Amino acid sequence: MTASGAAFAFAAPPGRLLVVALVGLSAGALAGRLPARRAARLDVLRAIAAE
Repeated sequence: MTASGAAFAFAAPPGRLLVVALVGLSAGALAGRLPARRAARLDVLRAIAAE
């Protein structure tokens, strides 16, 4: 109960939560794709020697 005496319940539609989760996962995967491809092509020994 809140100070005004009314009960408050938060309800989120499961479909909307699923859509938001899928959009977030897709955005994260797309944002990480270019750096991952670049890192996969990097010669590790040459990168260590450049440090």
